[in-house]
Amino acid sequence: MNDSFDAIIIGAGQAGPSLAGRLTAAGMKVALIERKFFGGTCVNTGCMPTKAMVASAYAAYLARRAGDYGVSIRDGIAVDMKKVHARAAKITLDARSGLDNWLTGMENCTVIRGHARLIGPHTVEAAGKTLSAPRIFINVGGRAARPDIPGIDLVKVLDNTDMVALDQVPRHLVVVGGSYVGLEFAQIFRRFGAEVTVVEKGSRLVSREDEDTSASIKDILEREGITIRLDAECIRFEPHGDEIRVGLHCAREPRDVVGSQVLLAVGRRPNTDDLGLDEAGIARDARGFINVDDHLATSVEGVFAVGECNGRGAFTHTAYNDFEIIVANLLDGEARKVSDRVPGYALYIDPPLGRAGMSEAEARKAGLALLVGTRPMTRVGRAVEKGETLGFMKVVADAETGKILGAAILGPGGDEAIHGILDAINAGTPYRELQWAVPIHPTVSELIPTVIGTMEPKV
Repeated sequence: MNDSFDAIIIGAGQAGPSLAGRLTAAGMKVALIERKFFGGTCVNTGCMPTKAMVASAYAAYLARRAGDYGVSIRDGIAVDMKKVHARAAKITLDARSGLDNWLTGMENCTVIRGHARLIGPHTVEAAGKTLSAPRIFINVGGRAARPDIPGIDLVKVLDNTDMVALDQVPRHLVVVGGSYVGLEFAQIFRRFGAEVTVVEKGSRLVSREDEDTSASIKDILEREGITIRLDAECIRFEPHGDEIRVGLHCAREPRDVVGSQVLLAVGRRPNTDDLGLDEAGIARDARGFINVDDHLATSVEGVFAVGECNGRGAFTHTAYNDFEIIVANLLDGEARKVSDRVPGYALYIDPPLGRAGMSEAEARKAGLALLVGTRPMTRVGRAVEKGETLGFMKVVADAETGKILGAAILGPGGDEAIHGILDAINAGTPYRELQWAVPIHPTVSELIPTVIGTMEPKV
């Protein structure tokens, strides 16, 4: 049997359900195929459970610091990891159930549970059915990368999915990978009481960021007792009794570290290797990401790729923006492009890092004449009042055009405060316009005009 639809959506991550909602509202007959859980990475193993864990870790950290605020806790502080896990799991299950109910109750939407495989440019097999549609939207997301590290098949290493399922605190967690995912889990479990070591192959943490940001993040984590091992050029694994020995260096001491659990957090790979893309003629790059143009169209007419699998953004918000671009162009008569998107994201250690636009290094590499303004959190009243003064603020602008190029806010509320600058970049507001804003006191955001007022040329 061949079932015909106006559109087929493969995957129920961030973009898929919303796309189904708009297409069906426009009168289209839609099939949505999902082989596992509704909600994708964000709901199930990413944003929602991890940020719930971040909140629990912050509560433990703040409770231990209660005396700093004049608050006495007489009975001591204990972390019940089973309750932490149950709380995070409930948040995930509630969100997943909400999506399930919405999609299964959506008029003109047929939900199919099973693995989808393309057998032609516009034909899909799933759950014993053959489906066809003139438009196909691929929203299959990604998963943790598992590179061929020596000894990896001899031991059990964990990924982000395993970490959100833990209901016990490791004795010693070794995190291989000093970037966004790895550092969030490192701080979470350190605050839960684990000994934590971060192993990074590069010369600094989060190498995508400016050097001053990397150094500040390292300082924040080390102050909490996390051991950072950089320049680990000879990473390897081997069993060590019931634990795991992680080799770091080939020629110098100390050469290894032994942990009870190892988290491998060294990047992501797209879920595109079992979709039949080659049979459909859909091109991928060397890493497996689906090639798309500025309107998210693939190499096959009528087939689009949205979300993490297209390599144009690894975030929930960029996946949702992919959905917005698709419907704006398809249904609303607009001509929106991926290249119009201003990058913005956060690193959810505590204090969090909020980022907008270009880093200083990226702007410098582009050959632009720069104005740079900075301010340490020790000189931000709100941070001082909260007793959270680690980190800093930085704004970068084009000295010739006055255009704001980017910003970093590493400090309390940095993930929220950054939106003032992100909005200004999107609106094309010159930096001097923000200098004369009258912000609310006391906030972190109120110092944005002050930072802009101190901007000066930097070579």
